[in-house]
Amino acid sequence: MSRPIVLYENLRAPAYIPYYLAWARGAFAAEGVEVEMRLSPAPTRTAGALLDGEADVSWGGPMRVMLHHDRDPLCPLVCFCLVVGRDPFVLVGRGPNPGFRLADLAGARVGVVSEVPTPWLCFQDDLRRAGLDPDALDIRAGATMAENAGALRRGELDAVQLFEPAADGLLASGAGHVWLRFADRGPTAYTTFYTTNRFAEQERETCRALSRAMARALEAVAAEPAGEVAAAVSGFFPDLSVAALSRIVERFRGARVWTRDTALPPGPVVNLKAALISGGLIASDPPYERVVAAGLAGPERPSGAATQGQGWRAREDSNPQPSDP
Repeated sequence: MSRPIVLYENLRAPAYIPYYLAWARGAFAAEGVEVEMRLSPAPTRTAGALLDGEADVSWGGPMRVMLHHDRDPLCPLVCFCLVVGRDPFVLVGRGPNPGFRLADLAGARVGVVSEVPTPWLCFQDDLRRAGLDPDALDIRAGATMAENAGALRRGELDAVQLFEPAADGLLASGAGHVWLRFADRGPTAYTTFYTTNRFAEQERETCRALSRAMARALEAVAAEPAGEVAAAVSGFFPDLSVAALSRIVERFRGARVWTRDTALPPGPVVNLKAALISGGLIASDPPYERVVAAGLAGPERPSGAATQGQGWRAREDSNPQPSDP
């Protein structure tokens, strides 16, 4: 392109560390793409910004794309480049429960995520598949994750569904214990790039370059010591220590939250869509071919090549911050 592409950061969270690593290490520039990264005003406004031309590409949940396709079958939004390929949320309980089963939640007070819809939609689908009726459980909705974490500490809740770094705060202090990693569900298309059909068609090579940049970052996240990855992205998380970020990186890697390549096959998309349908967020069945832009995952690099190349790691020490919208 003759100008930088505007890339929206959907929201700031450690689950998106591969994106921050790509930015901090200059991976986009190494692939020949000039990027202006901006923080979206709100996750609910990101898709509208793409449709209105305020941004070119964003990362975020395919849930938003499916929701827009459900409302408008001619919606031009499409996903590509899977990065968060498993559910990054965890269920944290007050005491150890190494043999946890979903049936253990009968009679428990459970705080669920309210800030974004996908975590609870996936959780309720897990419950239904286990033969449990979510409406029959003591599910507490409406509070923030921070509020739920505080309620768990005070003994007002028995288990809470959390994102990092809220989970790390409970685990590191001993106030909480992991009962369930939702990543154990298996592949779920949690976070991809998404854009419009027009941009994907007119800027096909730009999209492929973005995917290659993320392949660089994903390989580095998988191969490098957690402390190095944490130090490289620490500027994005001034309130978190490098030690805390390192623990989070290790947990995400252990749960296989991040993919090893950027392909976006049907399986993880269908798994997410099933949860959105069972939870009532969408009523239709948007076809895979309508919501995923084909052929934008590569070409793949030879093994070991993703962390090489002029420019890759050049910006590691500066930790540049994205501009505000």
